[in-house]
Amino acid sequence: MPRDDAPRPGLTLEVQATDLDRDGCGLARWQGWVIVVPDLLPGEVAKIQLLQRQRSRWRSRRLDLIHRSEDRKRPTCILASDCGGCTLQHVAATGQQHWKERQLTETLSRLGGVSRSITQSHFNHQRSLGYRNRALIPLKREPKGSIRLGYYKRGSHRIINLNHCPVLDPRLDALIEPLKLDLDRAGWSADHDLRDDQGLRHLGLRVGHYSGDLLITLVSSHDRLKNLQTWATRWMDRWPNLRGVTLNLQPIRNNLILGKETRVIAGQDSIRETVCGLNLELDTSTFFQVNTPQAEAIITVICNWMKSVVGHGRILDAYCGIGTISLPLAAQGFEVVGIERHPTSINQAIQNAERNGLSKRCHFLHGDVDGLLASELSRCDAVVVDPPRRGLDQAVLNTLLACPPPYLAYLSCDPATQARDLKQLASHEGPYTTDELHPVDFFPQTSHLESLVLLRRVSCAVPR
Repeated sequence: MPRDDAPRPGLTLEVQATDLDRDGCGLARWQGWVIVVPDLLPGEVAKIQLLQRQRSRWRSRRLDLIHRSEDRKRPTCILASDCGGCTLQHVAATGQQHWKERQLTETLSRLGGVSRSITQSHFNHQRSLGYRNRALIPLKREPKGSIRLGYYKRGSHRIINLNHCPVLDPRLDALIEPLKLDLDRAGWSADHDLRDDQGLRHLGLRVGHYSGDLLITLVSSHDRLKNLQTWATRWMDRWPNLRGVTLNLQPIRNNLILGKETRVIAGQDSIRETVCGLNLELDTSTFFQVNTPQAEAIITVICNWMKSVVGHGRILDAYCGIGTISLPLAAQGFEVVGIERHPTSINQAIQNAERNGLSKRCHFLHGDVDGLLASELSRCDAVVVDPPRRGLDQAVLNTLLACPPPYLAYLSCDPATQARDLKQLASHEGPYTTDELHPVDFFPQTSHLESLVLLRRVSCAVPR
């Protein structure tokens, strides 16, 4: 006979959350099991009902909130409980910061063996809404004929229909409702997943934080959008700051939102942006941090640290993109070599260097980091790495360990993969010690956090 309190679907329990998972759900423990409870904050006590076992965890639903955390607040957005775009809108800004800081230090210690207190936190509580300078929003035309526009419901690919989004820059938010009405009137088919139809897939919006330039991009599986030129001209006339309307073609069903081809329908294909006093051009597909002031803050930290520890010399910027970090370093007097595998980004980096009169101090190489790093490393005084979410490839780590530069700045968008890499670089017999640790919140209202770790070489020993 099963025990009355054995875990099973439908069992009701009283639990206390001790942490949050990466989706912002509360985590509690009961009889050795991890219980995942949506909308439950650390320290809160709730009556819950078990729903489904997932390996060593149980999914549950909250029935009643017994004890409420002081960090709980009413979300700004009425769709926050369903929309997957934000997961922490119900947490006060200070609560978000405390949780993210603790997650970072615990992750670096547990997975990387690196124990380092935070040097300086970069959180902007006055700008925890209205910060996003870019949006790529799924579209779907319903069977009744109306356009559904919005982010996905948590855990699904169903669109939560919206007319406003409070985390978007207000200049982008003001475009959503009128553009949605126009897409309705235009009559174009729309299916973000291409499961039921061909046509529009996403609406892309971009704004220059300082310039105010706007760019509208329609992502479609084909170019047969009737009267598209007419609509683009209307939009250009309606919004004086609109610099261009583009059409990006993505006919392939995969997880890449943007395709390889972008066509200009009206105006230009790029906007102007200023970063650390330098002028950049950003087009439809350009990767650029969605929170411009926070990007400037962390770039300034890197530049100041390099000036203090290196003074002058040659810096290698791996995964350099369009030169967002390379150019400010060059403006500080360093000679910079940037490596980037995406040809469009490397071309934009070269153009941005020319635009700012930095071509003599910036040199950009097109290719994979693991293929070009070794040939450049011995001639550099310091290295900056800003890899994608998966972190550094083992080949890159091996190269760094074989010839460790005196100083290494590691900017990461995933503390877990950063911790994994630091386990080889900065723990036990690794060649580095952690000089500074800077968490930076690019994505308020979400569980995402960027982390900058500044490393100083203490030996040339390669860990066994």
